[in-house]
Amino acid sequence: MNSKEKAQYEIRAKIVKAMAHPTRLFIVDQLSKNDLCVNELTEKIGDDMSTVSKHLSVLKAVGIIRSRKNGTSVYYHLEMPCMLNFFGCVEAVIKSTAKEQLRLIK
Repeated sequence: MNSKEKAQYEIRAKIVKAMAHPTRLFIVDQLSKNDLCVNELTEKIGDDMSTVSKHLSVLKAVGIIRSRKNGTSVYYHLEMPCMLNFFGCVEAVIKSTAKEQLRLIK
């Protein structure tokens, strides 16, 4: 692997790592439905605002979401809806694995 390829894989790993948390997966799912402010996400998640803000920062840092200010509120938007394809792929792996596990049990 050359240095350019290594850099590309490192960037990919950062994006996958950003998605590797249940709360962040939930945030992406919620933002796929509509833009939400931190207060709304905090209420939906049931965690404190500082924790939710940290999750939002991780997603924003890799370009999955973006923010916009509206008055005193900051709203978040799913910048990369293609991440939902990632969800579909994950679900396919879960189903495939479940089928294989059932086959091994029988």
